[in-house]
Amino acid sequence: MALLPILRYPDPRLHTVAKPVAEVDARIQRLVDDMLETMAQADGVGLAATQVDVHLRLIVIDTSEGRDPPRVLINPEITARSAEMQTSDEGCLSVPTIYDQVQRHARVSVRAQDRDGQWQNFDAEGLAAVCVQHEMDHLLGKVFVEYLSPLKRERIKTKMLKKTRDESPRAGRR
Repeated sequence: MALLPILRYPDPRLHTVAKPVAEVDARIQRLVDDMLETMAQADGVGLAATQVDVHLRLIVIDTSEGRDPPRVLINPEITARSAEMQTSDEGCLSVPTIYDQVQRHARVSVRAQDRDGQWQNFDAEGLAAVCVQHEMDHLLGKVFVEYLSPLKRERIKTKMLKKTRDESPRAGRR
């Protein structure tokens, strides 16, 4: 397994729409393993392949307290959404240290293939529902900050660009 670099907002590659996974083979399973390791190392609860610059419809999620077996969602689709909405603080591994309120459906029903390519259906609520919707947005090329006001988005973009500059190996050398 290998740690993968996570794209940081406002990297334009985060706006790439992911393509369906044609076949769940050893290459995809290796990507799943690498994404799970990357997500765990970054202390995240979800990671979309788009965030690691692989533009395939693939998500890994672990919202459990004790790191239960994570969910692998290949070619996921939301088949139903509750009318009830919930607002919660969201963060993102691609937008580190930034959290803000986002409104999402309180419950969703999902259909996806698992790590072995078998189709599964499940319902998610609470943090799991938020996570599924957040990660599926990534597959559509959308980052959670796009739910925020233009002013907040611009401030976050400026902060992320400065942080990237400051962390660059060339920073400080003139």
